[in-house]
Amino acid sequence: MALVSVKDMLEKALKGKYAVGQFNINNLEWTKAILSTAEELKSPVILGVSEGAAKYMTGFRTVTNMVKAMIEEMHITVPVALHLDHGTYEGCYKCIEAGFSSIMFDGSHFPIEENIAKTKELVAVCKKKGMSLEAEVGSIGGEEDGVVGQGECADPDECKKIADLGVTILAAGIGNIHGKYPSNWTGLRFDVLEKIKAKTGDMPLVLHGGTGIPTDMIKKAISLGVAKINVNTECQLAFQEATRKYVEEGKDLVGKGFDPRKLLAPGVEAIKATVREKMQIFGSIGKA
Repeated sequence: MALVSVKDMLEKALKGKYAVGQFNINNLEWTKAILSTAEELKSPVILGVSEGAAKYMTGFRTVTNMVKAMIEEMHITVPVALHLDHGTYEGCYKCIEAGFSSIMFDGSHFPIEENIAKTKELVAVCKKKGMSLEAEVGSIGGEEDGVVGQGECADPDECKKIADLGVTILAAGIGNIHGKYPSNWTGLRFDVLEKIKAKTGDMPLVLHGGTGIPTDMIKKAISLGVAKINVNTECQLAFQEATRKYVEEGKDLVGKGFDPRKLLAPGVEAIKATVREKMQIFGSIGKA
């Protein structure tokens, strides 16, 4: 199955009151684990790629070719979008050239008028290519590839200005952050989310920083118009914990336990378990 944009899958999610997970990939094991779980559960899925992860994997074109080949070799039948996560203006164009099916332009750190101008330009390019475009208003807290945001809440009027440009989906800060949530985190601002939804209408909204948000908050966010939820740190932590346990138990010293296929296997299973749990919470199982 060919890569798809997120447009159809998220419009269906919005109407069906569920969300599609974006699970960031970091290498072949990550990609294989997420694709196999999505196929097993018959869930649409979005593979997110940060610019840092793409650089680690030697470039956007390598990522595109790997994902397309794996979809074919693994006989994946569910809808799969390959999506740039928190892209720079330059990074967006590189992904367009590399064959991604969806991009996110994060212009949240620009003055609103510059964010609007650049987003408007990219909307036109993506429409010609049949790609989807995610835009952001209000910085998401935490750290993403060295960019630190304080978790500010987006201005609903600014959200409307960006939404009216014709973007596919909108990421708006509502107090969510990337990475682990601190003990003093006060939770999502649903009052802000409701105001944003009132201004943007039927546009699917995105919740970044899906790791660590309580299940009841996630479900409430979905009921208020969130159709895409991003997960990255939680998969990394699950992989790290399972790999550490394998080594601490000395299994890498037994027989050919040093073989990377054996060494990384527990981590891969841990990623699968995490993705499975998230798809259950998001309600996307069986929606492919």
